[in-house]
Amino acid sequence: MPQGNQLTSIFFMIVIFGFMYFMMIRPQKKKDKEIKAMRDSLSIGDEVITIGGIHGKIVKVNDEIIVLEMTQAKNRIEFSKWAVGSVAKKGKEKAEKVAEEIESGPKDEE
Repeated sequence: MPQGNQLTSIFFMIVIFGFMYFMMIRPQKKKDKEIKAMRDSLSIGDEVITIGGIHGKIVKVNDEIIVLEMTQAKNRIEFSKWAVGSVAKKGKEKAEKVAEEIESGPKDEE
């Protein structure tokens, strides 16, 4: 019965790989997609926190570089987009658009 023992061990390895994929790899890929979407949606006026812990407001956005203005000293520093860790507060333009959508209510097509 060595053949059955080999099939059992192969099946067990496949089950372990599947478990590892759904518990480790898949959630990490999902998180990476969310972070990429957040960095792609950065716009002027957003208040962000870099991965180094620097807080600032975006005053200029390019393809790969953003310029942050610090609130205290009004200094401006260039950062790569990948250095943004999180968005603390969306800019006024986006907040106004969301408020307008909420006020107008759902669009009914009749």
